[in-house]
Amino acid sequence: MTLLARHAENLFWIGRFVERAETVARLLEVGSRNSLLPNSSGGFRNEWESVLQASGTAGQFEAKYAADMRERNVESFLFFDADNPSSVASCIGSARENARIVRTALTSQTWDALNTAYQEMQELKRTERSKLSTNDLIDWTLRTGALIRGTIEDTQLRIDGYDFLNIGHYLERADSTARLLDVKYFVLLPQVDFVGTGLDNYQWRTILRALSAHRAFNWAYGGEITAAKIADFLILNRRAPRSLITCAEEACWHLDRLARGYEQTTEAQTQARNLVAKLSGIGVEDIFDEGLHEFLTRSIGEISQLSAVISEVYLIGEAR
Repeated sequence: MTLLARHAENLFWIGRFVERAETVARLLEVGSRNSLLPNSSGGFRNEWESVLQASGTAGQFEAKYAADMRERNVESFLFFDADNPSSVASCIGSARENARIVRTALTSQTWDALNTAYQEMQELKRTERSKLSTNDLIDWTLRTGALIRGTIEDTQLRIDGYDFLNIGHYLERADSTARLLDVKYFVLLPQVDFVGTGLDNYQWRTILRALSAHRAFNWAYGGEITAAKIADFLILNRRAPRSLITCAEEACWHLDRLARGYEQTTEAQTQARNLVAKLSGIGVEDIFDEGLHEFLTRSIGEISQLSAVISEVYLIGEAR
């Protein structure tokens, strides 16, 4: 028995919205940590603008807040703003609404985790803002995302619905890793001489910590932190759970399960395998030759293209 396309789409977007909520919280953590650094070196840095640029929401923010890029405004926009479809509150609400539509395709534990997250978010909205620290909001989001994912892994039957949940999850995670890495591009160091300095290294450490990957990176590489090591870890290292290649391979694995279950290989499987092959065939030197920002921008585009193909093949009309 196969899912209706509309139900597959609901499950796919549950996976994406839960991961997107986490991504926004992690971006907030990057901005918050970087903003603690004194700008004693001269020059210009705008940590919050870098977060908005990497998230792809700078235009929306500017339309609402003009140039008033204070931490409070960015935090409100990225966490609570109902007009921002990528805010944490919007993502949690959208995930819960999709879950409500496919309630019978979810275990009671998965539904309870999503519904509880929504109810707790409503309570946070009613709480006086002065009582909510940025760190508390970030921690709540990461704990909530981990709980929802845990119930999916522990309780959902391994059928096509489980695959759609995970395809959405891994595509969104690949996109989020690329965007979090790209924050570094948008943080303007005062001058090129600061590359490799304490300021530069602190910002790279912040990226690792925001991805909950600092200790894992040390286990894998040890020694000093460099841009090349971090790019290798978060893009090409198959042992890293958030690397682009890990996410691409996991999405490909679930798409292959669908192909076997539906007895039909589609353009979605072909594109996913091509993405894995591209990442398998390059080294970190190739990435920096192209330019890290350019590579990440292209990767985000390829992830978006794969998502569009999956939508066309599986999420419009009856699932095939």
